[in-house]
Amino acid sequence: MALGMLKNGSDKMVDKTEVGSTSKIVKIFILFFIVAICCLVLNYHSNTYILEVFPNSNKSILSKNLSTYDSNISGKKSSTQENYLTYSKKQKIKLKKVLKEAAMGDKTVIITTLNAAWTAPNSIFDIFLESFRIGNNTKSLLKNLLVVAFDQIAYSRCLEIHTHCYALITKNVDFSGEKKCMSGDYLKMMWRRTDFLRIVLQMGYNFIFTDADILWFRQPFAHFYSHVDFQIACDYYLHNSFNPNNAPNGGFKFVKSNNQTIQFYKFWNKSRRTYPGKNEQDVLNIIKYSPFIKKIGLKMRFLDTSYFGGFCEPSKYLNYVCTMHANCCIGLDNKIHDLRMAINDWKNYMALPNDERKSYKYTWTLPRICG
Repeated sequence: MALGMLKNGSDKMVDKTEVGSTSKIVKIFILFFIVAICCLVLNYHSNTYILEVFPNSNKSILSKNLSTYDSNISGKKSSTQENYLTYSKKQKIKLKKVLKEAAMGDKTVIITTLNAAWTAPNSIFDIFLESFRIGNNTKSLLKNLLVVAFDQIAYSRCLEIHTHCYALITKNVDFSGEKKCMSGDYLKMMWRRTDFLRIVLQMGYNFIFTDADILWFRQPFAHFYSHVDFQIACDYYLHNSFNPNNAPNGGFKFVKSNNQTIQFYKFWNKSRRTYPGKNEQDVLNIIKYSPFIKKIGLKMRFLDTSYFGGFCEPSKYLNYVCTMHANCCIGLDNKIHDLRMAINDWKNYMALPNDERKSYKYTWTLPRICG
């Protein structure tokens, strides 16, 4: 009897052990299954999110910084989205078309940017175009001029009076009014311009960028440096084109499309986050000393104000001047007033007999409001 009781007891113990082991295996399997499903779901949503946020971005931008994804997940605006333009296929086709139509034989395009305030009748845009028409052999360059409009009003006005126009309109941002220097919208507009020029370079086009408050009186090509990637006009020139202590002005520059300039423009745009609250010209004045420029092999030169002058430092003689910039001048009306004075100076100069023009050191009327 004792043996029978012992046997029955051991059978019950075996049954309980087997049931316990089976239960543990089932629980482990269920837990593993749940974890696996969760991982698959999270991975799916993570990949879907990145594609939605960066629908037109390239791989280098996507892998640029993991913190970008962290900020997106936490609900903050992506700095990558803010600093890089994204283009639809239709926009790219349109841009390529207007660049091709405006380009010279060597794929060089003259580019200016405008908003509605600058394109109003009898405003900066009209004075700008007039300078090409009355300049010395500059009228033919109008066929190579691409006008980039920041808003619909400026784009419509451009289409009325010029051949090559492109709309660079930002959704939910109004760039149409006069933007005070260093205001929030002004900074957005200037940085938008800088990154647009990067895209032009990536499409394989060289460009001469000119602000619309620059008068063109002579063709500039003879005064550009050969075998130079990036050359820029100055507010003040130290009589040495290599000297980085020159004060460059981003309103006029000649840039060739190559790997060096593309990398430089990416670096320039990225530096916006390093120096927040500064415009693109102030940032350029900082990064022009950067070892990165030497590292990528960028050849940079500064242009002489004798040929590319402005209200800060006018070209001394009209015999040499190519361009006149309304720099060192704040306010649209002020610029218009003194640019018209410069136009009149040029007309009086061109009215002189040829011999007198060549021998007479004709100079500018001092700006009455600017300078």
